[in-house]
Amino acid sequence: MVTIGTYVLIGIVAQGAGAGVAIPPADQQIALAVQAAPDEMQAAAAVLGYDAQGALVTLRQGSNDLICLADDPHDSAVSVACYHKDLEPFMARGRELRAKGITGKERDQTRWKEIDAGTLPMPREPRTLYVLSGKGLDATGKVIEPYRRWVIYTPYATAASTGLSTMPVPGGPWIMFPGTAGAHIMITPPRDTKK
Repeated sequence: MVTIGTYVLIGIVAQGAGAGVAIPPADQQIALAVQAAPDEMQAAAAVLGYDAQGALVTLRQGSNDLICLADDPHDSAVSVACYHKDLEPFMARGRELRAKGITGKERDQTRWKEIDAGTLPMPREPRTLYVLSGKGLDATGKVIEPYRRWVIYTPYATAASTGLSTMPVPGGPWIMFPGTAGAHIMITPPRDTKK
């Protein structure tokens, strides 16, 4: 296995697993993590998760452009994510900042400034983050009360350039932080749309 680091995706899972926390077997972590991805992309996605020491590692190599991140065993609720591999520098930087206690708006603004300065690579083409959350897992390993969200990062896009509202649109796309390095399109479908 290839060690990725000891931190995990900001806003999606908490800091790395610690002593005393039961780490699920790799196959269970993989099965959970890929549920965030579209069905047709799950089998070929790379998966990051935890080893027995609680370090974030590559649990499975992938053959498509998707990276999925397993849930933190500290959390009783489920929150997993899959994202285009081009977003890894952005996601990794978020993990570093969170580990330093930099969260929320400060974390976002730090990364956006670094993108503007050219010190943090961010693809200019749209790249997607898939998020799946829920209250826990049932006996079959499926997420209880699943809720999906899609975030399409589109740096510097505006409401005018996308034709999207800056106000939340239930079930439809809308743009957040238009005109900034952190501009992204949010799609929040109604609950219970899948699995």
